[in-house]
Amino acid sequence: MEVTPSSVSQQLTALQRKAGTALTYKVGRRTALTPAGLALCAATVEVEIALAKADAAVDSFRENTDEPVTVAAFHSAALAYFGPLERALHDGGGLAVHLFDQDVAQKDFATMTADYDLVIAHRMANSTPWPVTVKVTELAYEPLDVAVSVRHRLAQQKSVKPTDLLDERWISVHPGFPLAGAIEMIGTIAGEEVQVVHRINDFFVAASLVDQGDCISLMPRYLVNRRYFADLLLLPLREPRLGRRIDILARPEAMERAAVVQVINVLQQIMRELLDPQGA
Repeated sequence: MEVTPSSVSQQLTALQRKAGTALTYKVGRRTALTPAGLALCAATVEVEIALAKADAAVDSFRENTDEPVTVAAFHSAALAYFGPLERALHDGGGLAVHLFDQDVAQKDFATMTADYDLVIAHRMANSTPWPVTVKVTELAYEPLDVAVSVRHRLAQQKSVKPTDLLDERWISVHPGFPLAGAIEMIGTIAGEEVQVVHRINDFFVAASLVDQGDCISLMPRYLVNRRYFADLLLLPLREPRLGRRIDILARPEAMERAAVVQVINVLQQIMRELLDPQGA
């Protein structure tokens, strides 16, 4: 970098003003450092060394793949993602992850990023966006369908509307969780308060009830593995078009780690395979 003599002079004057003492003196036509100037020069070297060490530490933090990545997910996401994620990372060289299932109300997902590197969260499409304090990686938009048994009176229909669901016995989730309001909306449109007989947050458990009984439920189209339930059908809603957004939430600094980015890439690939198993 080129600097002019006047620029150097201005910088020295500013430094001397801040130091409160002379930093240079004239020796003939040359400029030499006073003892205070020599001390400042030595301190500057130490600062440069500290900055270099800080840069190296940050680079090491970013590139380190030995430190495990902690991942939390709501139940149906954990069921869909965790097995393939563990297998992919193990086959790909052994990047370590620690997995946790956490079923919380929608408003609490963002705060979980304080405890986990990555939080797989879901929210209804028309709900309040995630706070700007977290980094959001979109995984998918997932439609919500009405789950019925093959023995149910609606089993032969290709799709349903709210008035088709009058007088049905519903399995809903606990209050405060994303799908509770969606089921209530169906009743409002049909002109009847829905009859909730069970409140179960785990879709796997809810699917087993629908599969064996005469209850119905609202279920995600992609994250419930129906191979476990021979008698379970998912019927699309003609109205309203309901769906949820599945996102990965993280602290901004967590996204600086190469290992965290690698886990996100694997999760995105798993989601692509769920959306298009034949293409995968």
